[in-house]
Amino acid sequence: MASCAMEGGCPTDYLSISISLLSIILLLTWSTLPFLIHKVPLPKGSNFWLPVIQVFASLNLLLSIVMSVNFLKYKKSHWWQSCYLWAVWVEGPLGFGLLLSCRIVQAFQLYYIFVRRRLPPMRSHIFLPLILLPWIAGAALIHMARPLNYRCHMRIQWTIPVVCFHALYVAVLVGFTGAIRHIEFRFHELKDLWRGILMSTSSIGIWVVAYILNEIHDDIEWLQVASRFLLLTMASIYVLAFFSISSSQPLISQMSLRKKEAPEFETMGQALGIPDSGLLVLRESTQVIDPKEPLDKLLLNKRFRQSFMAFADSCLAGESMHFYEEVHELNKIPVDDTVRRIYMARHIIEMYIVPGSTMEVNISHRSRQEILSTADLAQPDLFRNAQNELVQLMKMNLANDYWSSMFFLKFKDEANMRAFDHELEQVTTGWNFSPRLSSVHGIDDPFHQEQPSKDSDYSSHDLDLQ
Repeated sequence: MASCAMEGGCPTDYLSISISLLSIILLLTWSTLPFLIHKVPLPKGSNFWLPVIQVFASLNLLLSIVMSVNFLKYKKSHWWQSCYLWAVWVEGPLGFGLLLSCRIVQAFQLYYIFVRRRLPPMRSHIFLPLILLPWIAGAALIHMARPLNYRCHMRIQWTIPVVCFHALYVAVLVGFTGAIRHIEFRFHELKDLWRGILMSTSSIGIWVVAYILNEIHDDIEWLQVASRFLLLTMASIYVLAFFSISSSQPLISQMSLRKKEAPEFETMGQALGIPDSGLLVLRESTQVIDPKEPLDKLLLNKRFRQSFMAFADSCLAGESMHFYEEVHELNKIPVDDTVRRIYMARHIIEMYIVPGSTMEVNISHRSRQEILSTADLAQPDLFRNAQNELVQLMKMNLANDYWSSMFFLKFKDEANMRAFDHELEQVTTGWNFSPRLSSVHGIDDPFHQEQPSKDSDYSSHDLDLQ
């Protein structure tokens, strides 16, 4: 025990390393499961690189503890085994600090979007380095003061400030989360974030106690062994609790190892529960479309929109129609339902408005800046100017070619067929006097078809005839 307590290689050391390896496997599985199993498309911008950075920081944190706290029995004879490299830089700015900073960025985004109802004033790739600067400055200070001994331990006058600095960032994260506690999130971001904070704070509390004991009482052998085991085990639990709960990607947050089936959401409108999102109403308009009508009026018809969108996609110019469709879905959400409107507005901005986005639309710089700098993401007229510009653009570019395309001819034939079927159904229903047939409903129907109910107009007409 005496030898392994000081030099590493105790049975508990290898047990804690096995736990950390298992946590790394689970961490990588959690981060890749939606993309490998559920075929979720890779997100863009901060929605992609923030989780990637969190995985990187988690690996750094666990590896730095193994390399700096004598888990393995080896001699530190090379520069890359230096205590200052692993215990100061990798564990601090590149490990714990980077992991907390990513979560603070996510909580900051939620606060600005759902409480302030506007896009964050600072992009994530700028805000993250700024809140990471104190960690870099602290690591540089420790590196210059060189308070570590040959076993990578500090004296108590350094240990307490370092622990307080760690706790400061946890307090900042809790503060941002508390500021959004009253928002009723659609995808349970706040609930998940609180759960992650609760689990990770509990593990951090034990981790801090073990860290202090390991740093100060390095002459007590059994305490060194026990504190090392708690350090790595609690860190493994901490990184799992922090990453396994998504707070920035609503659709992906629905998919985890706890779910047996993945939700089948093709659009954000369906995920938000917008009525008839992406669906065709069976008895929507059956009239034949007149090409002389204004395009903005014709686009109110769902079937026409789908036909026109298919034609635009075939011309590799479907971004404008997809944007129009998403804005149309947004307008179905009640004005007082601000949370769902903000979700949908943020999705549209990230998909179509942000420069370099996946389906960036061709709108004027003025309209783009009006949207990106809006003071209220839930306002009803947020995308009106951009939508009007795109409708005018489609009138000049796509509309003329559409009327002579096979897409319009197919749509016209289907519209004529639906109109004929509708008239035939009205005639058949109007002259239906069979009480036996009309009394068959639902499951009693031998053909498994629900018969049309008697309309009040037809009922009065039948009484007049009688």
